[in-house]
Order: sequence, then structure tokens, then C-alpha cells
Amino acid sequence: MKIIRIQLLALFTATFLFNCGGKEEKKKEGFSYEKSMSQQETETKNIDANVTNIVLTANDMMQFNTKEIKVKAGQKVRLTLRHIGKLDVNVMGHNFVLLKNGTDLVAFATAAATQKENKYLPIGTEDVIAHTDIIGGGQVATIEFDAPPVGTYEFLCSFPAHYAMMRGQFIVE
Repeated sequence: MKIIRIQLLALFTATFLFNCGGKEEKKKEGFSYEKSMSQQETETKNIDANVTNIVLTANDMMQFNTKEIKVKAGQKVRLTLRHIGKLDVNVMGHNFVLLKNGTDLVAFATAAATQKENKYLPIGTEDVIAHTDIIGGGQVATIEFDAPPVGTYEFLCSFPAHYAMMRGQFIVE
């Protein structure tokens, strides 16, 4: 029995190491990351000064790229959620849900987990300020909303069980 466990562990380790390494990405001719960033910065500067643009990324490891977002009270917020992973929406779907103050995050997420038909939002809830659609690997969702009054709000991914790792604070100054 012990030999079988050791053999299975060796097989698993070899498979893992084989699948994780050795691939080199080919660069496309004429593509420069620096060039893309400068174009993006130029586009961002041309957008209305009264709009706060936020880009939030989510990945296949159930992580947002930040746990804290700061905005000014009353400003228009344009939030773009980018799923930078590869997994399908049914396996590793993500969304952004901004909750009103005083909402029990765990109770909300537990109720949302059973509401696939309603984009993982509890039916009839009034606890949501803003939310994106559920997206899968390589997809993008953008929403616009007015920043709520000064305070600290919570945000999360309401896909089943993701709230445990995918949550943060939305701070309005």
C-alpha cells in the first residue's frame, strides 16, 4: 500500500512538473508592451476628468488584483472587471458586487450561491449598490455607477464560495 502511494505521488509530481514548464512564448513582431501602455495612458487621459476608471482583474486562482479601491464621493465610477484566467464561466466565473453598508457579507454570499439563474445575486435583494455580470476566462465586463456617500463598503465575487478569497474594501472619501 505504501509503495502504491509513493508511485502515485511520483506520477503526480512528474505530471505537474511536465505541464508547468518548458514553454516559451513567442513575441509577435511589431508588438511592444511599452507601446500598448503608452496608448492606454493616452486614452485614459482623454476620458472625462469626473469619471474614476478602475480596472479590476480576477484570475483562475480566485484572486482579485487588489483588496482596496478608493474613490471620491459623488464621482462617476467606471469599473472594468477583466478575467485574466482561462477557465470557463461555469467552472471559474467571477463578478464584482458592491454591497451597501451594514450588509452581512457571509449571509449575502451564502444566499447568492444558490441563485445561478439570477447571476448569483439573491432574488429581491436590496443590498447591492452595483454589480457586473458573471464572466469567464478572457472575458471583460464594464459597469458605471455613482460612488455612494463617504464610507467604507465591501465588495466580493458572489460565485459560489469565492467570497472567502475574493473580497475587499471600497473606500469612498
